[in-house]
Amino acid sequence: MDIETTLQKLRIDELNAMQQDTMDAVLHSDKDVVVLAPTGSGKTLAYLLPLATRLNPAVDEVQAVVIVPGRELAMQSNDVFRRMGTGLRSECLYGGRPTMDEHRTIMRTRPQIVFCTPGRLNDHIDKLNFSVADVRWLVIDEFDKCLRMGFRAEMQKAVESLPNVKRRLLLSATDAEEMPSFVRMGRTERIDYRVDDEQTPDRIGLYTVRSAEKDKITTLTRMLYSFGDEQSIVFMNYRDGVERVSKCLADEGFAVSSLHGGLDQRQREEAVYRFANQSVNVLVGTDLAARGLDIPEVNNVIHYNLPVGEDEYIHRVGRTGRWEATGRAFMILGPEESLPEYVKEPTEDFTVAPAACKTPLPRMVTLYIGKGKKDKISKGDILGFLCKTCGLKGSDIGRIDVYERYAYVAVRNGLERGVIRTASASKIKGLRTRVEKAF
Repeated sequence: MDIETTLQKLRIDELNAMQQDTMDAVLHSDKDVVVLAPTGSGKTLAYLLPLATRLNPAVDEVQAVVIVPGRELAMQSNDVFRRMGTGLRSECLYGGRPTMDEHRTIMRTRPQIVFCTPGRLNDHIDKLNFSVADVRWLVIDEFDKCLRMGFRAEMQKAVESLPNVKRRLLLSATDAEEMPSFVRMGRTERIDYRVDDEQTPDRIGLYTVRSAEKDKITTLTRMLYSFGDEQSIVFMNYRDGVERVSKCLADEGFAVSSLHGGLDQRQREEAVYRFANQSVNVLVGTDLAARGLDIPEVNNVIHYNLPVGEDEYIHRVGRTGRWEATGRAFMILGPEESLPEYVKEPTEDFTVAPAACKTPLPRMVTLYIGKGKKDKISKGDILGFLCKTCGLKGSDIGRIDVYERYAYVAVRNGLERGVIRTASASKIKGLRTRVEKAF
């Protein structure tokens, strides 16, 4: 795999210092590596780039296991790997869906790298659903959370089930209180890009917003009106709060996705997908959304409920200002609330503008196309159809995802009716297909 070619595919001009140091440590030493860097600094790509060069495409067995604390991070990491276009095969394994379905996929695709939650990894290993004999690389992403007591037993079982691991890569924005002996770290190189006493990068603006009422929904609504079509994540502490606030915002006409642990797998995936392709501009979620959502264009993070601790605060704020982008984080304070002691950096007071008359619409609309990989349809075929047949410009088209039997494409809001009308009398790659608004 050529790293320069991969970066071109991802439209990345150059690696940042943390990514370059991580790549050098992986490629030019035999040590285990611990990477500590702020959220949004590109840690996923930092380990995937060098790791991909160390996997053997001729071996049809799992050679690298990436353990993550939740399904959202598993899906996001797998998506980054596939977009790299290395030619290597990967799969994403997590709870909430039948293990047997995943086993069938493993047997069909023969992945060389898997992204797993601890419990689901153990399930597959117990059932001998794939061989661990060729696993030489173990990555633990968000290792501070994976190694906490709640995950400890599952993590120990998983690590001890991989007896042939030669190299370990651990990454997080916050350090673990201790490194359990079962991780079996050998000679270790630590790459620490955290700045002393800096919780958030300078490119993220920090603001406090005063709410005259204990129920902050009016203040939140006015804030979102003033943000227009910007992408915003609203953090709550409990799922019932997510549901209540989401309903209130939807009743006001906002396009909203909800994310919490009470949703099933498909609901959670759909919520993240709609927000990621900008078909909704507000995501309301618990701290489930604070880790693993690598969405580059999140303009605002809003703490509706105060984070329970410093780690939660850091990971929430890290959802905005990804890579070198700028972003804003707002903490709404009720009449009896004050700024928590763990917020160490200065904040500015933010005055909410008067409410607008018109509810801002999301930038994009997702369309469903009833053909996919089984029909030999590619992203290029869909892009060509939208531009040549439907008359769209490249700037009118967002994310395109092609699955086995169908595809999704995001088009600029307001253009979807014309696309649907034109598609009803046209063909994509010589095939008639159904095109309609998704979700």
